Amino acid sequence: MLRSLSRLAALALAASLAVPARAAEDGDGGPKHKVTQSASYLMVEPMYSTILDGEKPVGMLMIGIGLDIPDEKLRAEAIHALPVLRDAYVRNLLNFSTTSVRVWKQPDVGAIADRLQRVTDRALGRKGAKVLLAQVAMRITK
Repeated sequence: MLRSLSRLAALALAASLAVPARAAEDGDGGPKHKVTQSASYLMVEPMYSTILDGEKPVGMLMIGIGLDIPDEKLRAEAIHALPVLRDAYVRNLLNFSTTSVRVWKQPDVGAIADRLQRVTDRALGRKGAKVLLAQVAMRITK
């Protein structure tokens, strides 16, 4: 019985020591991967929108962006408003993909960047955050 308790205590101690090491490996306490060294850059998770052909869904449009916001105060506001920004981006891209994206041609990346810039300025209430278009990709499932 005493031997089982000592084994159990040893296992509990080993498990408690392994948890912080695993957390550091997972990135919770260790170094994080940065896309850029610029402190003014804010990465936005990729956004997806359905591509329609008539009324039939035929693929997905994926947009990857980042924001360059040199003003610290505006950057803090943008970080706080990121869920609102993402919602505005996705709604705008849904509208764009249903009205302007066709499966037989590439989407107009200039129009996408302009739309997202207007959405950003409107959502933040002022200019100062520059939209950086990182990736535009279509996946056609037709």
